[in-house]
Amino acid sequence: MSRILAIVSDLALVVVFVMIGRASHAEPLDMEGIQRTALPFLAGTLMAWIGFLLKRHSGLTLVNGVFVWAMTVVLGILFRLLLGDTAEFSFVLVTAAVLAAFLIGWRAVVWLVRRNRPEQPRAKDPRRSGNPAKRNAG
Repeated sequence: MSRILAIVSDLALVVVFVMIGRASHAEPLDMEGIQRTALPFLAGTLMAWIGFLLKRHSGLTLVNGVFVWAMTVVLGILFRLLLGDTAEFSFVLVTAAVLAAFLIGWRAVVWLVRRNRPEQPRAKDPRRSGNPAKRNAG
């Protein structure tokens, strides 16, 4: 999986989280409302990814997922409060739980799939053989 696809996946999952939350509270799913609610969390997600890009991390590991999740939740709640919105304790708990499932979850699935994939036999390179005659033949 490429980094671009991972970034887009994280951002899309944050928007899905926002849409589920708005729908569960019978709030309209209009573009303005979704943007207003999603912006603080998208900013947190993007800040985590900027850190990965500056440090040249792939952003695809489970540990990276925990970092993206933590930054998204902490900065998202902080930015939400700075913009004058509320963040009740139950909201913070639900936000943390759902975003953990989303942002860490897809990385866990990728890790499990890669871990359980049967290893492909490698073509033997005669130059890497322990036999000097075969090494010099290529």
